[in-house]
Amino acid sequence: MSANEEKSLVEKFLQENVLFLGPDPEIMNNHRLAPETPEETVALAKFAVADELNLVRHKLLTACNESFDMVEQMGAAPGAKWGDLISGVWTASGDLALSSMGGVLLFSVLTQHPVKFILKYWADDPTVGIREGDIFVHNDARYGNIHNTDQSLVIPVFHEGRLICFTGAVVHEGENGATEPGGMPSKAESPFDEGLKMSPIKVGENYTFRRDLMTFLQNSVREPKLQLEGMKSKLYAAMRMKSRIEETIAEYGVEAVTACLRRTLTDTAEEVRRRLRTWPDGKIRQTVFADGTLRENCLVKICLEMTKKDDGLTLDFRGSSPEFLNRANNTVLASAKGMLAQEFLTFVWPDLPRNQAVFEPMTVITDAGSVLNCSPGAPNAQSMMTFFPSFTAAQLAVPKLLYSAGERSTDIIAGWYNMIVTFIYGGLNQYGELVGNVCADLNGMGGAARANRDGEHSVAPIFAPMADIGEQELIEEEVPMMKIVPNRVMKDNQGFGKYRGGHGYQQIATMKDTSMWGFMCCAIGSKFPSSHGIFGGYSPGTYPLCKVRGVNVFEVMQERRDLLRYTIEDIMNERPFEGARYSTHHMGLQLEFAQPGELYMITQGAGGGYGDVLERAPEDVADDFRDGLVSPRVVADIYHVVLDEKSGAVLADATAAARRAEREARKKRGKPYDQFVKEWVTALPPEGLPYYGSWSDRAVIHRGTPHDTCPGDAIVSVMMPDPKDVRIAELERELAARELAG
Repeated sequence: MSANEEKSLVEKFLQENVLFLGPDPEIMNNHRLAPETPEETVALAKFAVADELNLVRHKLLTACNESFDMVEQMGAAPGAKWGDLISGVWTASGDLALSSMGGVLLFSVLTQHPVKFILKYWADDPTVGIREGDIFVHNDARYGNIHNTDQSLVIPVFHEGRLICFTGAVVHEGENGATEPGGMPSKAESPFDEGLKMSPIKVGENYTFRRDLMTFLQNSVREPKLQLEGMKSKLYAAMRMKSRIEETIAEYGVEAVTACLRRTLTDTAEEVRRRLRTWPDGKIRQTVFADGTLRENCLVKICLEMTKKDDGLTLDFRGSSPEFLNRANNTVLASAKGMLAQEFLTFVWPDLPRNQAVFEPMTVITDAGSVLNCSPGAPNAQSMMTFFPSFTAAQLAVPKLLYSAGERSTDIIAGWYNMIVTFIYGGLNQYGELVGNVCADLNGMGGAARANRDGEHSVAPIFAPMADIGEQELIEEEVPMMKIVPNRVMKDNQGFGKYRGGHGYQQIATMKDTSMWGFMCCAIGSKFPSSHGIFGGYSPGTYPLCKVRGVNVFEVMQERRDLLRYTIEDIMNERPFEGARYSTHHMGLQLEFAQPGELYMITQGAGGGYGDVLERAPEDVADDFRDGLVSPRVVADIYHVVLDEKSGAVLADATAAARRAEREARKKRGKPYDQFVKEWVTALPPEGLPYYGSWSDRAVIHRGTPHDTCPGDAIVSVMMPDPKDVRIAELERELAARELAG
């Protein structure tokens, strides 16, 4: 036997005896459109009239929106009821061509990966196959998703025995049986702590779920009813879209659907290239930091070099932090791309179709093994802690190019608030049922300032321009969590600037009528701003989690209703509940069981500001003051506006004098660039600062200390100590010191 024959025999053996079909790098690393198929070529030639294509596209898009509404009305999870989902149509090659106008648009550049896995591995597998009536589900981010709380369901659509497309939906279902309830366990130290991990799997035939597999899935989560209802709602929505596609075929022919899906993708990609050609060529650098892993405080660097050339855009994140092998804040590269695409889908070109082709002309470069391109062995349940900052880096860089673009579809905008400041909960509800999920009020992120107006308060999350925050009364019917203050704007919580960012809201929560209830939080930005302003605008503030424990407010307030304060600031400063324990904590709170009447208090951050604060119209500052949005200190010390103490009216002459004085003071504080660099720049990160990422050289990655480094092209993963072990060691040192002191 020749060497080539031996090699062929070995390859055949390996192909027929695959031990495990893990995530396919060929699929996961490629966000480009699949090549045009022969069937698409024929369809494009037969059905090419623009007006007719437009009619078909509107029919299919209406079907997507209709099915979106179906899931929203039928779904049981908070994410389903308040719009954290999409529905869509994929081509026969697996590319998402059309999706619903509302919901989580970053799904638009993620969902093709599991569909392409199904096509590559199951279509010709005799034990699986793809047939009319099959139902496939998936949730593992390593095969294409955001994190394991998101569950996708797709069904194939056939015409006369030929596969023509897929329909389906993706929903943030929440609870998935992870080590902590609610589906987003920041305590996870490996992928095996993250709960149900479904690679793309067939769970039904003839449009019916297999009872054995459904039982297995329900047995793997804390809320079996939620798992069943979520899968049913997605299936019925997919079937409704299938019916609408069949109606379209009956009216226009099968070639119409095939041509429409393909043209929607290629036309979108070409339009993006055309618009990019109007941007100036150039290179922009932007750095943002995450201030923790959700379990400890540290600086996690996300650095971006954005290069625009001709009709392409390259986003180079090399030099960012290494992955944390036992922390959940890592991001799968495909997830990072999905979030980056969100910037263009929502904030740059919101008029384009919601599909993956919006990102097709762009290239993303990362270091393998970084937090934005983690290995399959790293947990990723809290990938938002790194891919949200990567989105922010892009959002802050784009305006430098878009400002001089030959064509703009939106305003120039500062950094939108980018964190999921909400409560995740778990325990027994008032009916004795075990529950765990996330509150939808995370959807109320503060809007960023624009080049021509202020940002809006608590308007929408960065990942879903049309989503809701939920109705508090409906929430209290299902869970024993009560919001004494559900959604109240916080004073001074804005990104200051010529135009200010929109405020976020504060929440004061407690619980009652249950024997077991725990709270969790998962956000960065308690010590270092997670987003920024642009062109002189300020970052939003930083706010920790605040707690009042050792008190039952329902008991102490029976005779003293006056004790309750309705802002976090007043409660923490005045401390009205005698004997209670008042404390602050970074926003990465692992599951903590509470007692009835204890208070947990959080604040959404704000959108970034735009432009110089000294250019803000004094009348706008006065309006904010009268509306209770800013304090006298901010009016005087940030905006340098002088108001009449009684009426709040602007004193024009005094304001002009105050601003002239501040401009002169700025000149005195200013330093020549060389002097500033000499005083500010250091060769290495400071000793004692837990710093992760490059410093002066993007090819050298720091792993927590100035001298522990690795090459960017050969990253060594970081292992963090257990915070409990760190605390025990601190207490042991303190005890030893006291013993020595006698």
